Amino acid sequence: MNVLSITGLDANQVAPIVKGLQQLLADFQVYYANLRGYHWHVRGPQFFTLHSQFEKMYDEAAESVDEIAERILQLGATPENRFSEYLKVSQLKEQTNVSAASDIISAILESLRVLIAQERAVLALADEAGDTATSDLLSDLLDGQEKDRLDGSCLPRLSTSLPRAYLIYTTSYPAVSHPPYIRGVETAGGCS
Repeated sequence: MNVLSITGLDANQVAPIVKGLQQLLADFQVYYANLRGYHWHVRGPQFFTLHSQFEKMYDEAAESVDEIAERILQLGATPENRFSEYLKVSQLKEQTNVSAASDIISAILESLRVLIAQERAVLALADEAGDTATSDLLSDLLDGQEKDRLDGSCLPRLSTSLPRAYLIYTTSYPAVSHPPYIRGVETAGGCS
């Protein structure tokens, strides 16, 4: 039975949504794998805090992967499950043996920038097609990623100064909210 015949969604409008979700699935899988590596490899004075935060982040990413794959199925398509295929199309690159907190945080912020842009693009397609379930899924993802916004007064202390890449990121992308990894990281000004 054709799932779309029950939902009333137009197959021509759903096709680009599925394509966008497949891309998002590939990128989330690489993001998840990178977060696992960051969790294992992080070193330095913030080890315990960051190690714990990266675990929370990869758990959240794993949940997102499952939700995206299930939505692809609900739209009548088959989600890719081979990591070799993810690596062929992912806009995110695998990272390994990254241990400096500042390098990891810069990489996470860049990954989130890519993911958020993709989520917004697919969300627009879903809204146009009247695909409320996909819109809700992506809105929830965005909400989670933007929940712990930093306004400049609550910057994480990674040592005596914030990494240059983070400062460049926050000034280059001021409209992009910042990720939930900040929860639990010591912040300036007593923020939490």
